[in-house]
Amino acid sequence: MDVQMKRGLLDVCVLAAIKDEDSYGYQIIKDIKPYMDISESTLYPILRRLEAAELLTVRSAEHNGRLRKYYHITPRGLARIEEFKKEWAEILSIYRFVMREDTENEKE
Repeated sequence: MDVQMKRGLLDVCVLAAIKDEDSYGYQIIKDIKPYMDISESTLYPILRRLEAAELLTVRSAEHNGRLRKYYHITPRGLARIEEFKKEWAEILSIYRFVMREDTENEKE
């Protein structure tokens, strides 16, 4: 898969993971894992990039005697998810066009 496309998908997956409630790194990885493979070394740069773009905010809170960073989606982050949904309709259309050739060959 194209690196830029995968990067964009990962960004939106991270935003979707925190859309309904604040979460922390390990939980985000667990939530995304059933859909795509993501490691800590991939996740944390994404979180920093999303924070810099004001798509999420971060706060620290104590948990079992340690500080844990919790991530919260911003209105801009929610808007990015909505943009992605609109973009995805176009991507599906392109996919159907590309796959059309395979489907036509199966009919012959």
